[in-house]
Amino acid sequence: MTDGGSLRERLVDAGVDLVLAGGTASVGLREIARRAGVSHGAPRRHFPTHDSLLSAIARRGFEDLHARFATATAGADAPRAQLAAAARSYVGYALDHRGMFELMFRHDLLDGAPQADGGPRLRETSLPLFRAIVDLVVRCRAEQDAATAAAAPPAAVTAAALWSNLHGLVQLWTWGSLQVVLGADGPGAESPHYEQLVTAVIDAHLGPVPA
Repeated sequence: MTDGGSLRERLVDAGVDLVLAGGTASVGLREIARRAGVSHGAPRRHFPTHDSLLSAIARRGFEDLHARFATATAGADAPRAQLAAAARSYVGYALDHRGMFELMFRHDLLDGAPQADGGPRLRETSLPLFRAIVDLVVRCRAEQDAATAAAAPPAAVTAAALWSNLHGLVQLWTWGSLQVVLGADGPGAESPHYEQLVTAVIDAHLGPVPA
């Protein structure tokens, strides 16, 4: 790796730490430069805009989530079990890395242009995650009876609705709303309601487990 590449990674490392600690509002080029031990103007050589920096940070988040999905689904054979494992991994990541999670899906903030280091556009990092969920939905449908599968909406629509449901679950859990209505005591993912909620989301969008 070149010195420029090393500096860029140090800047992204500092940005990741800031996002994880305080969310996107805490991420500024001057503070990142201070943490990386470089001049205030140094980050501009790699990140001409604030959005390009946020995109590089978000890309790290998607790489981490990709790895977690792969690990979670590797231990499951059936498509529905893989989907459940991916869903638990997604919600668990969101609850454990709140600042990064909030950034990763804010496409109104992020820069969709090709990366300055020659890396892929952010959507080329994020879209494979969604396509993996669509593929799992398709494989789950193949195990259903023909009438049930035919009456279902397109797999991409089901995957999007399921994702939206999981995303809303995370938000309501983070705000404490679900704990209130369910009588849960703690805000963490270790609550038994966490597993039950994820299972309920999958059942709601895919129907009962085939006999």
